[in-house]
Amino acid sequence: SSRKAMASVRSILIKGLISSRKALYFLRRSISLREHEISCPAYNMRTAKQSTMTANTQLSHLDNEGRANMVDVGGKPVTVRVARAGGMVKMKPATLRLIHEGNVKKGDVISTARIAGIMAAKRAADLIPLCHPLPINKIGLEFAMNESESAIEITASVKTSGVTGVEMEALTAVSVAALTIYDMAKAVDREMRISDIRLLEKRGGTRGDYLAET
Repeated sequence: SSRKAMASVRSILIKGLISSRKALYFLRRSISLREHEISCPAYNMRTAKQSTMTANTQLSHLDNEGRANMVDVGGKPVTVRVARAGGMVKMKPATLRLIHEGNVKKGDVISTARIAGIMAAKRAADLIPLCHPLPINKIGLEFAMNESESAIEITASVKTSGVTGVEMEALTAVSVAALTIYDMAKAVDREMRISDIRLLEKRGGTRGDYLAET
């Protein structure tokens, strides 16, 4: 009786060991096949195409093949659209003081940066490949001296009556205004840093309004 029991236990253990070895074999084989599939060019192409198709559902500037594409906005209604963007130029306190007092040798830094920003907003479509040229109703730039940050804060507002928004125009205005400040004062401070260029607000259009978190 005890011999039969021991034989039965031995049989169960052997079967379990064989099953474990089979499971380990199939697991290793599965991993090997997966590694081969990932290294296969056909697999990589398929994965890339799937990624592109996923991105295309979110990025309107890509066509079905993942190529750059200018969006057709001809069927959209004409509405009043407003965008506001911001950014800053950080500098040494002495440089900020020179600009504030109007003692930079090149001239009036703020006035020059304001004109540069306005001009840039009107040329956004020439600078950004897939940006639509738009009739601009209004462009405004404001500059604030932030002594605690030792920086000049820039805010640009752009308004249009059109079929697409003017976010890029506002962002372009801030960017070029900041670059102009750097150009005007670089002789005394080459360590200036342009930072925090971002969209602050968007109003109008079918996608609704947007207001950045403070």
